[in-house]
Amino acid sequence: MSVFAKAPASRSRTLRAVVGGVAALGVSVLVLSGCAAAEEETPAPAEGDSAASADFNEIEAGERDLTLPLGTILPQSGGLAFLGPPEEAGVALAVQDINDAGLGITVEIDFRDSGDTTTDTATTSVTDLLSQGVSGIVGAASSGVSKTVIDQVTGAGVVLFSPANTSADFTTYDDSNLYWRTAPSDVLQGEVLGNLIAEDGAQSLGLIVLNDSYGTGLAEFTTESFEAAGGEVVATEFFNEGDSTFDAQIAAVTAENPDKIALITFDQAKVIVPALTGAGYPGEDLYFVDGNLADYSADLAAGILEGAKGTLPGLDTGDLGDFTDRLLEIDPALTDFSYAAESYDAVVLMALAAYAANDTSGEAIANYLRQVSGGTGEGEKVTDFASAAAILAEGGQVDYDGNSGPITFDENGDPTGATIGIYQFGADNKYTRIN
Repeated sequence: MSVFAKAPASRSRTLRAVVGGVAALGVSVLVLSGCAAAEEETPAPAEGDSAASADFNEIEAGERDLTLPLGTILPQSGGLAFLGPPEEAGVALAVQDINDAGLGITVEIDFRDSGDTTTDTATTSVTDLLSQGVSGIVGAASSGVSKTVIDQVTGAGVVLFSPANTSADFTTYDDSNLYWRTAPSDVLQGEVLGNLIAEDGAQSLGLIVLNDSYGTGLAEFTTESFEAAGGEVVATEFFNEGDSTFDAQIAAVTAENPDKIALITFDQAKVIVPALTGAGYPGEDLYFVDGNLADYSADLAAGILEGAKGTLPGLDTGDLGDFTDRLLEIDPALTDFSYAAESYDAVVLMALAAYAANDTSGEAIANYLRQVSGGTGEGEKVTDFASAAAILAEGGQVDYDGNSGPITFDENGDPTGATIGIYQFGADNKYTRIN
């Protein structure tokens, strides 16, 4: 089952859910609307006024001769290392497609490690990339890691474009219009997860949560959603990145005897799950999120997770056509494709923005990103770089929707809609989308 969530491009960022039984089988749409219904509707700016020119730019027709230097800070190590290979493969495939198009823009890419928040790996990587004069950086996967480098990157006039950050904090972050993401805010994932658990019949819920901006935010929105559906969160226990034992958190949560437990973690789930089930808690009553929804067939005892469920933003691999086959040509060892499509689209969107601007500076890219996504203007719908660039070269407008699905940015650099997939583990500890 997947749920499509859509939030309007309203400058009021407080959202309320218009939802009924969102996790029930057969329900496919979650709509979020800004709590600004009582505000007067602002007329669209007329052509030529300052507001219009700030959001919409004419495209210069003609050939391009551009070199776009980009870097990545994606997890080659740390708590999200399982996400690194698919994300880097998505980036590499996008670079290949852009360069093979031969339409006057060449992307140069430098892959660096982000590590996690227990190290200064990301800062070191960013410092090196900025010294090379990159215009944009793809990453980080971890919201907490992005927070450690966002000021450094945007302060240098460089775009920071994450394919996987979901912390709601970034929506209103003072980033000089230089922070963008193809992953949705956890306002949406929390809405889906909380309703899913309630629809599964739970009246009480326990949470074991990573204490960073990702974990605390997703826990908050999950709690709000679950309790709005009539349930009660009876225990929320936090741990810090770098912790290796979780006995205190497990004891505190299981002491409340919750019907279900949600794990809002990274790879700490590899330790928490055996400890929980060893203490007698059923694995089938566990819920996972994008930070830990992974293939555990080589890490956990067979059958330990059978029946457990989880949520993950993005389309299911079965919906991606030959995209996954092409990723395997880049990296034949891939077994997980999480956020690969979002990473691919991040690179394509930056290249299209540079192409539209005929300028590869970070500020120019940022000025055109919303426009090429269809967030402003009335561009022609396109689904690949070559088709989009050909239209731009003629002075036309484009509206790019990529492998990660429909992409339309709001004024904060957030996607205005997203697909949240619901998955279930089998006896082999691998997950598949249900319904």
